[in-house]
Amino acid sequence: MAKVRKIGVLTAGGDCPGLNAVIRAVVKTAINEYGYEVVGIRDGFAGLIKKNVFPLREKDVSGILPRGGTILGTSNRDNPFKYKVEKNGKSEFIDVSEQVIKTIEYNDIDVIVSIGGDGTQSIALEFYERYGVPMVGVPKTIDNDLGGTDVTFGFDSALQVATFSIDKLHSTAESHHRVMVIEVMGRDAGWIALHAGIAGGGDVILIPEIPYDIDKVAETIERRVKKGKRFSLVVVSEGAKPKGGDVVVKKIVDDPTMPIRLGGIGNKVGDEIEEKTGMETRVTVLGHLQRGGSPSPFDRLLATRFGYHAVRLIHEGKFGQMVASRGNDIVSVSLAEAARNPRRVNPESDIVKMARALGTGFGI
Repeated sequence: MAKVRKIGVLTAGGDCPGLNAVIRAVVKTAINEYGYEVVGIRDGFAGLIKKNVFPLREKDVSGILPRGGTILGTSNRDNPFKYKVEKNGKSEFIDVSEQVIKTIEYNDIDVIVSIGGDGTQSIALEFYERYGVPMVGVPKTIDNDLGGTDVTFGFDSALQVATFSIDKLHSTAESHHRVMVIEVMGRDAGWIALHAGIAGGGDVILIPEIPYDIDKVAETIERRVKKGKRFSLVVVSEGAKPKGGDVVVKKIVDDPTMPIRLGGIGNKVGDEIEEKTGMETRVTVLGHLQRGGSPSPFDRLLATRFGYHAVRLIHEGKFGQMVASRGNDIVSVSLAEAARNPRRVNPESDIVKMARALGTGFGI
């Protein structure tokens, strides 16, 4: 391809702390180090469908490092290959990917930095494979479930919120001799529940990767009571499910491009614990509190490193790649590896074995 002159940047999928740090790093590195132009694409791939592109200069990213959310806006429902339109009062899903190509060509965009999770990187991969659009991915998700990278930015910030909340609930649980159930995000991956549960001293941790037996959960709590510990903290991932059962769904969205909305497992577990143990049980659902607010110092640094290395990949002509964290290094992996190999908790991993050795119950 011809020499790169202009980079387009988009943020798609759910928001999370650290997005602005990536945008800032991309813009400043591109302009200062390589003399590239940068344009922002509003609301994820919707901006390419609707031709909503604007210049990004250094002054536009000044002061955004500590800000949560994204100055570009985001969307998790505008897949150009399955775009929802209304025809004759009915919803249809059509392929508008050629409109995206026209927007890219009209704005003279040479390469796109796609900042997002598995859905975002899957779309980026399809544009790269089908149309040859130069794409470089940056891994983002509080769920920490994207393949190819040890960690995604946004996870540490969400983990801090979850751990802080468990700490707060610990004192009221102990004072009132209650069981406190805390439902956290994570979808099909239990990273937030596992790490926050361990960091917050959770007595039971329920994650999607280890289907639980509610009788075993009750046994763990009752065993604590016999030892004189008249309270318990139960940390539940929203995607946790009982053995032989399924996830609890809050809402099924009438849109095949959108995932089902999980929610309610905390209340289900809380009701069952109270019934089986006779202990007063209260439930707290953290929800979107985990997504918002200023990024942690760790996420600011990681996001900045990702943004810098994304521009380096562009300069080296390495497209169809995603920046990734491996140990202490920032490397690159294929978008295919990132999008098609989700990262899950290994039930036999050292961290799970450690938690069990400390007496933490997993409902097994």
